[in-house]
Amino acid sequence: MSDTTIVAAEDFDSLRTAILERRSTLPKRLVQVAAYALDHPDEIAFGTAASIAHSAGVQPSTLVRFAQSFGFEGFSGLQQIFRARLRERTSSYEDRLRKLAAEGVEAEESLAIFNSFVAAAHASLDALSSAIDPDAFDRAADLLAQADTIYLIAKRRSFPIAAYMAYAFGKLKIRCQMVGTQAGIDDEVLAMAGKADAGFAVSFSPYASESATQARRLASLGIPLVALTDSALSPLAESADIWFELVEADHAGFRSLSASMAFAMALTVSVAEKRSHHNTHK
Repeated sequence: MSDTTIVAAEDFDSLRTAILERRSTLPKRLVQVAAYALDHPDEIAFGTAASIAHSAGVQPSTLVRFAQSFGFEGFSGLQQIFRARLRERTSSYEDRLRKLAAEGVEAEESLAIFNSFVAAAHASLDALSSAIDPDAFDRAADLLAQADTIYLIAKRRSFPIAAYMAYAFGKLKIRCQMVGTQAGIDDEVLAMAGKADAGFAVSFSPYASESATQARRLASLGIPLVALTDSALSPLAESADIWFELVEADHAGFRSLSASMAFAMALTVSVAEKRSHHNTHK
């Protein structure tokens, strides 16, 4: 009998830590389940074994194997961890909307949609403080503040974040370069990056392959990189010196950028403050 009995995690954070510690030793199919679980925790909480297996691209029996490999008797035990996480993260704003619905308060369809998106934005912002490690945030600001040029990498849904950072850096007179170009010369732009520069990359599931490739390119050149993403199994996490995990709440499958924008602007202004402080004490 093995003397390395695995004890099931008691909460989501412990389970997430265990998954990250063992991801390099898990079989391919279990890694696939792990990635889906961390990227879609709400679906794990609410779905059936059959629907989750279908979405994750595995057999239902693989879900059971995954759960047992982390000390649970079956998949339902693992699922309880995800349901507990969801209960803890439920915001007061969502509670208010449910209460209104239960009381039979009717609203116009457009107003109901508006309220749902506002609730999702509040939920994202409420979770932001606990999602970001203050020490890591300070180190990231330091890293970017020391760069001659900050290269900003983002595509598709993430693009507005980097675009607004570029606007703000310009106003703050901090040299930066958007890697995404209309002329399609991203590789040529990246080729100009040097060891005195740094990068900031952002990508959310489903991850933009171009962003992951460009992040790896900077990392291969020895250029420090800060990343914002939504999963520890994101391809950006592999390339970044410092990375942050932030999951936006959604309504009907649509996610806003409320918390991501707040994070990005806080980081941008923090970089400017550190540069100003450094220049003052030269």
